[in-house]
Amino acid sequence: MDKLRGEIVDIIEWLEDSRTLLAWRFPRYQNEIKHGAQLIVREGQQAIFVHNGQMADTFGPGQYSLTTENLPLLSTLQGWKYGFNSPFRSEVYFINTRPVTDLRWGTANPVTVRDPDFKMVQVRANGLCVVRVADPPVFMRQVIGTDSSVDVEEISELLRRVITLAFSDMILETGLGVIDLQGRQVELSDKLRDFVADRVDDEFGLAIDSITMNVSLPDEITQAMTRGVARGVEEAGWVNQLDDMQRYQQAKQAEAMVAAANNPGGGGTMGDLMGAGLGMAMAGQMANQMNQQAQAGQASAPPPLPGAAQTFHVELNGSAAGPYNPGQLQAAVQAGQVTPTTLVWSTGMAGWTPAGQVPALQQLFAAPPPLPPQTPPAAQGPAQ
Repeated sequence: MDKLRGEIVDIIEWLEDSRTLLAWRFPRYQNEIKHGAQLIVREGQQAIFVHNGQMADTFGPGQYSLTTENLPLLSTLQGWKYGFNSPFRSEVYFINTRPVTDLRWGTANPVTVRDPDFKMVQVRANGLCVVRVADPPVFMRQVIGTDSSVDVEEISELLRRVITLAFSDMILETGLGVIDLQGRQVELSDKLRDFVADRVDDEFGLAIDSITMNVSLPDEITQAMTRGVARGVEEAGWVNQLDDMQRYQQAKQAEAMVAAANNPGGGGTMGDLMGAGLGMAMAGQMANQMNQQAQAGQASAPPPLPGAAQTFHVELNGSAAGPYNPGQLQAAVQAGQVTPTTLVWSTGMAGWTPAGQVPALQQLFAAPPPLPPQTPPAAQGPAQ
């Protein structure tokens, strides 16, 4: 059947549309081709005739009648001085010259990089490579050999090794640190393509159209870089801006308390307290806190010093105010605005408690002792 099929079929062509198959040998019984057979080469293909292991004529896209005039090299090899009329023996290889776009590569082992900040760092890289057969005769000699077909997987491992070595050589030549490697990946991808192309064009007849590269750093290096960015943001003033926002909120609270004190319709309680000096003391306390935060450059105030006076929050008109120190509370007590039944709270207390039941405040409500009796002056008689 193969012999009969070879006698009947006189069209030599490759209808395979796979992009992963790079080369294919046309099957023919005893490799016999009839005089005048039709050769059809499609776009993205090249046909190469091989006679007794030697490459002969090469055909690009088009349709050809296989005669002595169209096969000059093969005619020389066959010794056809006056043409031929009988079938001749020759192998026909079709080469796929379209680009293969889904070849993935990656470094099997990490590559050591000398970094000015982190000393010796091991990095990995991966990406995609677009490859095509650019020189079919070279590809025929170096890769195909006697294979009946060559798939892209047969050159994938070869290309991965070449790309890995080229990546290592590129890093040594550029002398870049790991931060620059990640920041200049697009630029370095083009450079890596040049390194790889120089190693596979003449040796294997391949062309590298493009390479994408993604550099991966160790987790500890990534964490160190993240901490460095956080410190940079802090130094740039973002933390100071947060402090400014807190000081702004405190200032607005102080302004609202002053406005409430000047409001005649506020019930008189807050106005009297401010008149008694409590509001001014609060404003002074807030101003001191703002100054301390501005000097320290921190978002939170330091804890009170040991032995500092205990402060209390006071319930005024259904809302909490304060904290106030004992001196401020004494002024409010003397003004009649804080009474033994006024609810107060301080750090460490279980809940709001009447001021008269708090041991630290009971002395503020103690009645003063009575004044000593005074002897009236003696009556003087009329002058003599």
